Amino acid sequence: MAPFILPITEVLVVADCWQAEPDAETVIHRAVAAAAEFVAADVAGTELAVMLTDDAGIRTLNSNWRGIDKPTNVLSFPALQPSGPHSPDDAPRMLGDIAIAYETTRREADDEQKPFDHHLSHLAVHGFLHLIGYDHEKDHDAEIMEALEREILSQLGIPDPYADRERMD
Repeated sequence: MAPFILPITEVLVVADCWQAEPDAETVIHRAVAAAAEFVAADVAGTELAVMLTDDAGIRTLNSNWRGIDKPTNVLSFPALQPSGPHSPDDAPRMLGDIAIAYETTRREADDEQKPFDHHLSHLAVHGFLHLIGYDHEKDHDAEIMEALEREILSQLGIPDPYADRERMD
């Protein structure tokens, strides 16, 4: 069996507020690697970018791409996948981009009394799952995605991020 090859993950810090979390890049790499390995996604020869931004930057992205003029915690932008075979000489195939906002992530972690790195890991895993095709628009799909998130985070030693949430049926 060939060894599992992780995607190349480029972390871009574009907002100074992230200096308050010097381990953020390491947290992101660890979370993406755990997610890729857990779902055994075909990510060999792929690449993704994670942009660590602030509320103003993510608000602009959210407004431009989703028509929602407010900040959010994480946005994912899956790349269109090329058709045809992939050659070893090709550049890495882009999975897409993830953007994470510092202030919203910090506020949510504090409000939920969770360590910042746990919440950041959850958002990175969530964003990665979107890039590889998971979604939560329908209840059934949300249950599948949340179960995956719980399992992946558990492997990282992070408690269930949904444990305290009241389910609406």
